[in-house]
Amino acid sequence: MQNNQYSPYYSQEAIQAEQARYMTKVFGWMSAALIVTGIVAFLVAITPVLAETILGNRILFYVMLGAEFGVVWWLSSRVATMSATAATVWFFLYSILNGITLSVIFFIFTADSIFYVFMIAASMFMAMAAYGYYTKKDLTSWGSLLMMGVIGLIVAGIVNIFMKSDMFGMVISSIGVLIFVGLTAYDTQKIKEMNIIGNEGTDDDHKEAIMGALTLYLDFINLFLYLLRLLGNRRN
Repeated sequence: MQNNQYSPYYSQEAIQAEQARYMTKVFGWMSAALIVTGIVAFLVAITPVLAETILGNRILFYVMLGAEFGVVWWLSSRVATMSATAATVWFFLYSILNGITLSVIFFIFTADSIFYVFMIAASMFMAMAAYGYYTKKDLTSWGSLLMMGVIGLIVAGIVNIFMKSDMFGMVISSIGVLIFVGLTAYDTQKIKEMNIIGNEGTDDDHKEAIMGALTLYLDFINLFLYLLRLLGNRRN
């Protein structure tokens, strides 16, 4: 698979070097956003006033969840027309909002289990990202199947709100892990191959990296949360 429109004018070595530079940038932005999310979540969790204000008010909490979806939609739909600086600001705004809402996990699960599940998720993510980056197999066919799986997860999650079945919840989480493991490899390959050779250092290059980072950030967060539901130790 090679969607790069400029590839005929570059040697294979030049293409590989540019892809390595670009993906390093993508993973750098993704890692920065994860650090911001983690710091914000921890600070909210250890600050009683913030925790009570945000997590103790169900309406405010759901408003913030809605704001997260709004930010992702706005960034995804408007990134082509906004500046590189604006794209970066919106990206980190999302990571902050996500950190605030994710702080709830510190009140549900023990800190030790959050840490070891995070390490498991990071290991799985890195392994599948490496597979997606280095494999010669075209993973395009995975896309539609995995997206159908994501839709199925959403529907099943809504159904389980009413069923309140722990067993069904475990099944959903297990399938969720498999889906986001697959999406990590698929998205990594797609982001690498869609990089435009020749625009390095431009605003477009920066915005492409931000959008790639957002995609992989979402894959990691979802993988982590599904693993946490499966393996995390709940507080008494």
